[in-house]
Amino acid sequence: QVHLVESGGGLVQPGGSLRLSCAAVGSILNLNAVGWYRQPPGKERELVAGIDSDGRTIYSDSVKGRFTISRDNAKNTGHLQMNSLKSEDTAVYYCNMRISEYEGEADYWGQGTQVTVSS
Repeated sequence: QVHLVESGGGLVQPGGSLRLSCAAVGSILNLNAVGWYRQPPGKERELVAGIDSDGRTIYSDSVKGRFTISRDNAKNTGHLQMNSLKSEDTAVYYCNMRISEYEGEADYWGQGTQVTVSS
């Protein structure tokens, strides 16, 4: 019933910026938490940033100070602002949301969006 739609990925030069967006579509009572994960080529998926219902945030050490996670509860949307991008940030980025529905709570994944940092 609920699915996530990601956008904002693309090709950017080192030092550049991108803003990823993730919109939840469906019957949603509450957006409880938003997380952004990434999977570089040949590596496991890892947590990049997260934000809970109280607005508390966490970041991986590799992106701390460069990335900012945010949420817009009125629009059921999450964002990841990525600044000072490095080649090692190249990965497929996935949005994850913990959503309260009428039937209960469930986690959903976006389809993934490619971020490539290259000169």
